[in-house]
Amino acid sequence: MTFKNLILMLFLAMLAGSITACNTIEGAGKDIKSAGGAIEDAADDEDD
Repeated sequence: MTFKNLILMLFLAMLAGSITACNTIEGAGKDIKSAGGAIEDAADDEDD
């Protein structure tokens, strides 16, 4: 394996990891937004 191939493989591995991390963070953001909406609804019901 040449040095260029090693660098290319490391770059592709980091790229794949960063893409996966973005999807994970996006999913976590959706979960937090959903939980915030549920808390807001519960607070609105309590006011009535």
